[in-house]
Amino acid sequence: MSGCDGCCGNCGGCGSSGGCMELTMGEIEMLGTLAQIPFLPVARNMGDDTPVYLEDADRTPAEYSLILQCLEKRGLISIDYDQPLKGFDGAAYAPYPIRGSFALTQRGQQVVELLEKQGIG
Repeated sequence: MSGCDGCCGNCGGCGSSGGCMELTMGEIEMLGTLAQIPFLPVARNMGDDTPVYLEDADRTPAEYSLILQCLEKRGLISIDYDQPLKGFDGAAYAPYPIRGSFALTQRGQQVVELLEKQGIG
């Protein structure tokens, strides 16, 4: 696993270089966060499929949105707008009418385990 300049949108999760998946540092960090906290909040505006994540300030909301979209496209996370977090104080998400959560998929968990074995993250 190595870094790249961003999600090309064409890889479908595996690059053409022998099945190697390339992840950005932001994607690796998000996977690491999900390894520690299994469900995280997400929101979006009505009529817009762009995910909004506001829990961390290391990157801009636009960067987090891209990270989430790439991880979902690669099948490493699942975003579910029908499953908001129960008991979560989502005051920061108040401007967004649609709220849900996201979590690692089985494939995402396998990638996290591989990253841990390789000492990445």
